[in-house]
Parts: sequence; C-alpha cells; structure tokens
Amino acid sequence: MNKLVRNKLKEHINMDTKKLYRAAFGLALFTIFYNVAEGLFATYLGFEDDSLALFGFGVDSFIEVISGLGIAHMIFRIKLNPDSKRDNFERTALKITGVSFYILVVGLVISSLYNIKTGHNPKTTIWGVVISLISIAFMWALIYGKTKVGKKLNSAAILADAECSRVCVYMSVILLISSGLYELTHIPYLDVAGTLGLAYFSFREGRECFEKAGGEMSCSCGCH
Repeated sequence: MNKLVRNKLKEHINMDTKKLYRAAFGLALFTIFYNVAEGLFATYLGFEDDSLALFGFGVDSFIEVISGLGIAHMIFRIKLNPDSKRDNFERTALKITGVSFYILVVGLVISSLYNIKTGHNPKTTIWGVVISLISIAFMWALIYGKTKVGKKLNSAAILADAECSRVCVYMSVILLISSGLYELTHIPYLDVAGTLGLAYFSFREGRECFEKAGGEMSCSCGCH
C-alpha cells in the first residue's frame, strides 16, 4: 500500500513538473511574440515621428527575439535534463545577440551625434510614452510569472532569466522619461539623451552575452 501511494505521489509530482515546464516554455514564447510586435510598432512609429529613442527601442526588441529563441531552447533542454550544460545553439544565439547589440550601439551613437550636429528633434514622442508604459506592464508581468515558475521548479536558470528581464524594464523607463519630458517641455536633445541611455544598456547587454557564451552563467539573455 505504501509503495502504491509513493508511486502515485511520484506521478503527481512529475505531472506538476511537466505543467510548470510548459508554463515556462509558454512564457518564453510569449516573450518572443511580444518583442516582435513591440519591435514592429516601435520602429515604425519611431521612424514616422523622427524619434530616434523609440526607433532604437524597437530595434532592441528585435534583438531580444534572438535572445528569446535561446531562452526557449534552454527551457526545453533543462526540461529533458536539468543538469545539462549550455549547448552550441544557445552559445551561438548569445554571440549573435551580442554582435547585434554592439552594432545597435554604434548606430545609436552615430545617429545621436548627427542629430546633435543638425539640431534635429522629434515631431512628437507621445508614442514613446505609450509603448514604454505598455512594455513596463508586460515586463513586470513576465518577471512575476518567470519568478513564480522558477521558484516552484527550483531552477536557477529560469530565475536568472526572470532577473535579467529587469534590464528591459530599465530601458523602458529611460524611454518613458525621455519621451515624457520631451512631450511636456520640448527641450532639445532629450530624445538624444534617451537614445544614449538605451545605447549604454545595449552595450552592457552585448558584453554580458559574450561573457555568458564563454561560461556557464545561468541566464541565457542580455535582457531577459
């Protein structure tokens, strides 16, 4: 009887674990699809409104999609073998993400210097305010969900992924502040200041991607 109870309890635990991994994988997929949508809206609206900060934010979202693919693969890997190490797919995704971030940094800095030299300012930054608020709300929800699942699975990798997502919140806050202040005051170069802030965090993310690709750090993303 005790053996039967233990077997049923083991089956129940295994079913719960499988559900949690499905939830973690679902959160990873949602992150990917969300970043695609955010990237499309942000780059289009940033281009239309001449907002370099919003446009750069959108490009960053597309780069996060590459990172998100690595995270989804990571979750699938640790579901099959929790003790397995980072594989070539994840390392390649990290390196591609890192290079993309560095290219973005160069583009943002050069564009910022050009806007300063020419005195160029956005037509409006209202969409930067809207998109940054939406991003903050979704990122906090994702952090909560990933943290909850990570704790239940006792997975350092998933918990690290949740912690990395806070960088996305910081970047959204930078966009919100620069866009909001410019919309209220129209002080020149506030959009450029926001852009350079995004460039700083993009550089950090790129550097961390290469550090993780060369080691066994738990988080497989620069922002996530």
